[in-house]
Amino acid sequence: MYSDNDLERAVAAGALTPEAASALRRFFSEQAATPVADEEQFRLITGFNDIFVAIASALLLTALAWIGYEMGPKLEDGPSFLSGLLVAAAAWGLAEFFTRQRRMALPSILLLLAFAGGILFTAMTALVQIVGESAVDDNERTAALLFAVSAATAGAATWAHWRRFRVPITVAAGAAAAAGVLLALIASAVAGLPNFKDLMLASAFVLGLGVFAFAMWWDASDRARATRRADVAFWLHLLAAPLIVHPVFQALGVLDNRVSMGSAVIVVLLYVVLAVVALVVDRRALMVSALAYVLYALSALFRELGAVGLNVALTALVIGSALLLLSAFWHQARAVIVERLPYRIAGKVPPTHEAAGTVSAQTA
Repeated sequence: MYSDNDLERAVAAGALTPEAASALRRFFSEQAATPVADEEQFRLITGFNDIFVAIASALLLTALAWIGYEMGPKLEDGPSFLSGLLVAAAAWGLAEFFTRQRRMALPSILLLLAFAGGILFTAMTALVQIVGESAVDDNERTAALLFAVSAATAGAATWAHWRRFRVPITVAAGAAAAAGVLLALIASAVAGLPNFKDLMLASAFVLGLGVFAFAMWWDASDRARATRRADVAFWLHLLAAPLIVHPVFQALGVLDNRVSMGSAVIVVLLYVVLAVVALVVDRRALMVSALAYVLYALSALFRELGAVGLNVALTALVIGSALLLLSAFWHQARAVIVERLPYRIAGKVPPTHEAAGTVSAQTA
């Protein structure tokens, strides 16, 4: 069977039209035991050459960062902006071949992250050199504003990268940069207030909901998950999940070693709610992002119940068994939930196995 990457190469070479490639994907989806939408596929590697190129690229970028650190103008006790500049320039140049021409998935992801990180690092270190390191250390508002400008610069560069290469993870990187700008601006506005931490957690939660809504917009535009839009949505869900989950569990004291019997039960119940949401939108990222929190909370719960020596083993047994059971009956569980939703909601999420043929016919 041909992979999605093979179909993209055929489209890029002119051997297939985009419409023919989409029709071929729909055909494979209809012939499969479960629809492509339910499998939540995304492109990571197409062969060992992806891993080989990714390792070589990482070595090259690391070497350039080191050279920039040794040769460029430095802060008093910090690195040089030349490190980030060299990494960003090299990442863009490598992407011209491995992304634009070869369409290699894993190297494209690595190069995008290196480019965005390099631009952010360059902007931040250059601004700190201009303003002065002591001024940044002594003023939290100044530091937050500098980070906001740096994140905005990285976001603009990421947009240019998207226009050139169309790597699916780029949209999530741009969304992360936008979230960073907003959080930094909020931090500069509320710095010094006694409830600073709570305000920042609430802001991150709201931004997470915004990113989740943006991801659902991409998902709704490709319910059958037969195009690159589904990959864009996947990475956005992966970004939204920690922004939503972390503030909630932080507020419950999970990260501050303040897990009581009551808070542990709440964490488990919240994880069940997340599982239901994950089933509805057919995205497992929410559950994976909260897994560490629920493991810690459930372990504390078993410890409170007296199973001190076996708390970790019992936690792994319960969560592992539950996740495997859910994975085995994922499609049936989705069908039970989605078919009971109002049409205005069910019509925006991926179809269940029974409805996949109808959606494929409508998008043909």
